[in-house]
Amino acid sequence: MSMITSQDQLESPKGFKTAVANIAIKDDTEDFVCIVSERACATAAVFTQSRFAGASVKISRAHAANGQAQAIVAISKNANVATGPEGEQHAQRIVAGVAGALNIAAEDVLIASTGVIGRPYPMERIMPFVEKVGDKVGPADFVAAARGIMTTDTVAKYASIRVGDAVLVGIAKGVGMIEPNMATLLTFFMTDAAIAPATLDALFRRVIDQTFNCLSIDTDTSTSDTAVILANGVAGAVDLAAFEAALRQIATYLVRTIARDGEGATKLLEVNVSGARDGEQAKRVAKAVLNSPLVKTAVHGADPNWGRVAMAIGKCEQDTDIEPAKTRIEFGTMEVYPRQLGATELAALKDTLKQDEVVIRIDLGIAEGKSTVWGCDLSAGYVKINGEYTT
Repeated sequence: MSMITSQDQLESPKGFKTAVANIAIKDDTEDFVCIVSERACATAAVFTQSRFAGASVKISRAHAANGQAQAIVAISKNANVATGPEGEQHAQRIVAGVAGALNIAAEDVLIASTGVIGRPYPMERIMPFVEKVGDKVGPADFVAAARGIMTTDTVAKYASIRVGDAVLVGIAKGVGMIEPNMATLLTFFMTDAAIAPATLDALFRRVIDQTFNCLSIDTDTSTSDTAVILANGVAGAVDLAAFEAALRQIATYLVRTIARDGEGATKLLEVNVSGARDGEQAKRVAKAVLNSPLVKTAVHGADPNWGRVAMAIGKCEQDTDIEPAKTRIEFGTMEVYPRQLGATELAALKDTLKQDEVVIRIDLGIAEGKSTVWGCDLSAGYVKINGEYTT
């Protein structure tokens, strides 16, 4: 399978259309996206577990529960979170309006929102376009759709891959307020493969857990996290193992692209943990390292202070089977613990940390559990972006 990440070569699954526009929620960039299938789709979706989940999450969680949907509408630059009953009514109006314009059931429309929390939708700008969206949908343009869901992203994130006679395309957005909890940010996958809803749900959750749930930019779980896959079946059945592998390949690519584009990021940070009691322990330790501000700032400044990784591992105090005597830490291919580094080796480690991709490997020496997580360094740029986010 060959994955495509080029705008000029991106393939689209059959039976999908899109409408992408600027409705002046912010500036002059695209901020409204509608993706619709010519027929109802087998659907799987996972959402944030935040106690402040937005109206979009609540509605989409209910609509996706039966394993069927036909359209997704996404609004960027406004999260419609913490807006009370009015916010829920607004989201319901948008869903009903899209359904009416597309002549489909409202229960088959999912809605996603991303942007500033605590601001009501500007309905006077949204509804005039919603009412005409049926006339606006045209041949699928998933690159435009990827642009339309961006907020502070600096690049659009998309990829496609062919699986037998079917095509799978994925788009995503996210650069900040990212610490997954069942799903993360916004990510949508569309395919013309025929897959039963229960099967699709199981494989989608496996892939999300191994990819998007292994991503962190700043430890903050969004109120709007939404991950959805639509399979309309137009291309017929596919090999399920091959499809799951393709989905994992695209999801991993999107996760790495998000991590590299993290707010203020200058480096991609990957942490591999092996030798753990099980996969959950491995992920827990890897996240402790990835999320440490001291590790992230050391990576940013190319400071060969590898002891911060040992510190982060040690924070997992409930994991009493982790023992320093069994643990090994590497940066790239250089072992930094338990061996002692001299001045020459510390200089070489500094050079390793200057690369635009830094890999930290940890072996706990307990059993066979393993996990890989992705994130980025922590720079002054992150502080500036988020210190001025609404101003």
